[in-house]
Amino acid sequence: MTNKKERTLVVIKPDGVQRTLIGEIIKRYERTGLKLVGLKMIVPDEKFVENHYMLDAEWKKNAGSKAIASAKKKGETIRSEDPLEMGEFILGTLKKYISSGPVIAMVWQGLNAVGIVRKITGGTEPLTSDVGTIRGDFTIDSYKAGDTDGRSVRNLVHSSGSSEEAEKEIELWFDENEIIDYRLIQEEILYDVNLDGILE
Repeated sequence: MTNKKERTLVVIKPDGVQRTLIGEIIKRYERTGLKLVGLKMIVPDEKFVENHYMLDAEWKKNAGSKAIASAKKKGETIRSEDPLEMGEFILGTLKKYISSGPVIAMVWQGLNAVGIVRKITGGTEPLTSDVGTIRGDFTIDSYKAGDTDGRSVRNLVHSSGSSEEAEKEIELWFDENEIIDYRLIQEEILYDVNLDGILE
């Protein structure tokens, strides 16, 4: 059974807002056939950003481990060999980055919403993101540049990594009454098995 109402969270980060890419980013998701069911602009404080990342109890350790492994693979200097210490540093840079100005929080709905959004968004590091993705097309940042400056990589957008993660994130960012259940005409084409009713 496929989930035609799968939902995922997307947050256009402060750099995406400041670079006036809101419309372009929304267009990229919208033209796939996904439906926008929640939208708001907020300025999250550092505590809220921390709560977002700590929805996954293992986030600090995992983020730190990945950063250490990546730096070693590239032969770069490592800030710390301790995954938790490295994760704490990364969290600190993210809190500063995401709380620095307004963000656009969105809930997108549709078949394979999480995977489709991840594909369109691109890999976490803009430098290595594919051409045609949001991060690959609209920013030039890299992990190395972020590490050199002691800041988070500016990659324009956050998107949920799994449907389970999406559920938790949506619950944090949106009240139930802020998500609208409505019908789009195009859903008849996307989801009607026999395409009934096209011809008069």
